[in-house]
Amino acid sequence: MRVLLCVLALAARQIAGAQPAPNEESLSHFEAVLTEEPNNLRAGSDYRMAVIKARQYDRAIDFFKSLTVNHPDAPNAHLNYGFAYVDKIPSAGAISRVILANNSLTEFSRALELQPTWIGYYTRGASYLYWPKIFDRTRLGIADLEEALRMQRADARRSYHVRTFIALGDGYWIMGNAAKARATWRAGLAEFPDNAALKMRLAATSAELTTLIDDTYDPARPVDTNLEELWIG
Repeated sequence: MRVLLCVLALAARQIAGAQPAPNEESLSHFEAVLTEEPNNLRAGSDYRMAVIKARQYDRAIDFFKSLTVNHPDAPNAHLNYGFAYVDKIPSAGAISRVILANNSLTEFSRALELQPTWIGYYTRGASYLYWPKIFDRTRLGIADLEEALRMQRADARRSYHVRTFIALGDGYWIMGNAAKARATWRAGLAEFPDNAALKMRLAATSAELTTLIDDTYDPARPVDTNLEELWIG
């Protein structure tokens, strides 16, 4: 517990900009916490944020690989392992991006097998949207996102639930169903009337939407995989 409190305090200072880029000691602290608590979703997310700042993507991938080998039944270890692959994608070459993306899906799927969760379905569903249409994975993404939407409707509304409406509408748009895409975004805006991303999509022309969604799912662009919104609410 003492180590965990130290790590969380360090992470908070780093997020606030009071500390320089994470060094060996800080990364080792996170790894120590996760070794003791492999299913700690928050510690895993904070560790990856530190890794991104330090640009030590392979270190995180190797660490989570070892962690999941030693703790194969820890769903959040697999989830963070999948995110570690995603974190590296923008810095990789075209062929490597495909391998990394496929590896991330393997880990997201394993996490869902162990524990079906909103974050699991949302994450895997959104990940499928990054694949070119020739791979025929957009429909899989829509199925996952529809499941995430069903799960959140059975729960109290959270601020992050808006992400499902955005991504699901994007999936419908990618599949060529503009009417369903706009209906999904409108449903989202009814629940989250201040959301800028939904407003932008609903105000855009077809041409503008195509550009916006192409840019959103460009694998060269970093993806925000920080999970802190889950515990903020």
